[in-house]
Amino acid sequence: MNKREIIIGFAVGLIANTTGTLLYMLIFSDMGIIETYEAAVQQGHVGSLLALGAILNLAAFFGFLKLKRDYRARGVLMATVLTALIILFYKLF
Repeated sequence: MNKREIIIGFAVGLIANTTGTLLYMLIFSDMGIIETYEAAVQQGHVGSLLALGAILNLAAFFGFLKLKRDYRARGVLMATVLTALIILFYKLF
């Protein structure tokens, strides 16, 4: 049962991060999603895009804590750590 809850939280974390990144690109960029991503790759700002997208993970994390779904919150935290590792990869390479 606990593994299932963690997996659900992890999936919610990934979806929240993806949604946050796409929303940021749509709202704060004059270009489309693909053009914004290509510009971010050229300028080396992919990590920044992912970090800004991870802001929605805060809402998911604290929402699960408020609902007393600690294992789902743990899954969201794991997704956030994965995002941080991906950002680190982009910064180093």
